[in-house]
Amino acid sequence: MAEQRGRLGRWARIVGACAVLFALGGYLLVLQKSSEEGPFRCVVEGGEKQEPWEMEPQMIRNAATIEAVAAARGLPDRAVTIALATAMQESMLRNIDYGDKDSVGLFQQRPSQGWGTVEQIMDPVYSAEIFYARLVEIPDYAELELTDAAQRVQRSAFPQAYAKHESRAALLTTALSGRAQAGINCSGKREGEPVVGDAAKVRAKLEREHGKGLVAPSPGAGESGKGGADQSDGGRDGGGSGGNDERESTLRIQVPRDDAKGGSDGTAEAEATRRGWQLAHWSLANASHLGVGRIAYDGYVWDAATAGSGWQRDKRADGDVRLTLTR
Repeated sequence: MAEQRGRLGRWARIVGACAVLFALGGYLLVLQKSSEEGPFRCVVEGGEKQEPWEMEPQMIRNAATIEAVAAARGLPDRAVTIALATAMQESMLRNIDYGDKDSVGLFQQRPSQGWGTVEQIMDPVYSAEIFYARLVEIPDYAELELTDAAQRVQRSAFPQAYAKHESRAALLTTALSGRAQAGINCSGKREGEPVVGDAAKVRAKLEREHGKGLVAPSPGAGESGKGGADQSDGGRDGGGSGGNDERESTLRIQVPRDDAKGGSDGTAEAEATRRGWQLAHWSLANASHLGVGRIAYDGYVWDAATAGSGWQRDKRADGDVRLTLTR
């Protein structure tokens, strides 16, 4: 009898151990699945002795707007770094509707101090434009210490706080300006229902932030040179039917080129490539907000379906930035 109870005890321990192992295996599978489908986020590749920086979609989107407004004004990278470091300190690149006293927005600008109305300041494009308008009034601002330049614009009670953001702001500037190719990747599970891409909204935001000189193709004009949705590959699904839905699912952003600045040293080509990566990174920063599912440029492709692998080589990606919108 005692021997039988011993056998039963051993079996119970074996069954219990198996149950624990199965539970542990299930937990690990869930953990792996959760990791693969974690919240949508963007990562800026680190530079020398710098770790990669993970950012929320709204943060990278606002940063891209700040950089685009500077580019449209023809301002140097130093201006972008100063602006980004300022916004990182003031709002962590979140467009918040509260702050000290009557401060609001990315730069915590105050209506009572002549920065504009609350509605104006809460517009990231406006707030970036007025920040730069005051920055460029400072003589030799690009030669100043970042804290000095930012403080002359902001009049903050804690001017030295801007300095701690300078290295990351410079890293972000390098990526968003296109000087670091494939320097930003976004991946993860998007919250809520996927945003359906709207070509008109993409064009409107693109032109408002980068300026009217950049032509974003409009549906129906084809490849005529006056703009038009890209029909050359029929979109991600192939076929090239030329129907309205197919035309509106893809956009070709024409990368500005100025061969007159070139010469035999390839300066114009390098500048065009940089500009293209600037537009590609801007598109990626806005991907979750505007419903961009695929970006192709300069031999690389980013696809939301395989975003965990980052930018992938694809020789079919040519010299213009091509966007495929979700439908």
